Amino acid sequence: MNKSVLITGATGLIGKKLVSKLCEKGSFIKVLTTNKEKATEIFKKHYTVQIYNWKKYEDPFSMSGLINEVDAVVNLAGTNISSKRWNKKFKSEIYNSRINITHLICESIKFSKKKPECFINSSGIGIYGFRKDELLTEDSETGKDFLARLCTDWESEAIKAFQHGVRVVTLRTGIVLDSKEGALPVLIKPFRYFAGGYQGSGKQWISWIHIDDIVNMIIFALNNTSLSGALNVSSPEPVTNRKFAKAIGSQLGRPSFFPVPSFVLRIIVGEFAVNLIHGQKAYPKKAFESGFTFEFPYLKDALKNLLGS
Repeated sequence: MNKSVLITGATGLIGKKLVSKLCEKGSFIKVLTTNKEKATEIFKKHYTVQIYNWKKYEDPFSMSGLINEVDAVVNLAGTNISSKRWNKKFKSEIYNSRINITHLICESIKFSKKKPECFINSSGIGIYGFRKDELLTEDSETGKDFLARLCTDWESEAIKAFQHGVRVVTLRTGIVLDSKEGALPVLIKPFRYFAGGYQGSGKQWISWIHIDDIVNMIIFALNNTSLSGALNVSSPEPVTNRKFAKAIGSQLGRPSFFPVPSFVLRIIVGEFAVNLIHGQKAYPKKAFESGFTFEFPYLKDALKNLLGS
């Protein structure tokens, strides 16, 4: 894969692994970041990575110059939705950080002389809202809560690049499992102290994906010219919160019967607790139809790989 790719959000969990994998495959990467020093340190061993300061490319005319030089754009940027307790101000920050950046990229594509082959933009399975036990594919209707509206507007902004002849893929991502960062280290901490368990009723669904599979799926989307539109980026084995906790406990050799009541979640994380209490049961229909193969389709194997014996 000898492509040149512009990536935003490259210093995050997914971005770091994606850049490394693309470099291994011979790609040239342009990283657009708000923290050039951090990015330089992270990617210092990758000689095919160039780092660009976001402040110099905050208008479409400047950014279009970068886009002229690449084959594809991958946008993974956005404020971490679980980094703070939700309130009106933080929800606005979550929304604007995603919509504004995506709008800027699409405007830059419009002004670029050489259009990229494809534009891959983040989204989330939260777009489906709360649907209990309904199996959700890319054809399912969208929801009406805050995250659903956010993802709907986010995808609508990204799809504007299609008007300029660019193939667009929106990544409806589930919970990404990694051994060192993201949700998994936080989730397993209570288990280390024999206090692990499920959240809320434990009946809500968790759609998850191993970090290696999400990176491979993004690269698959970059190369597969027939793939476009929404893409569920989650394993083919969604599980209930109770089964998820049980699987972690089993892998760590710890009990998993200490539930976290719904009212406690609301106290800790505010409105975001609603999403933890309900969840979504997503299925990667389009990935299978397109010929993608998962390395870790089953939770037991994914946890064994990430947490060891």
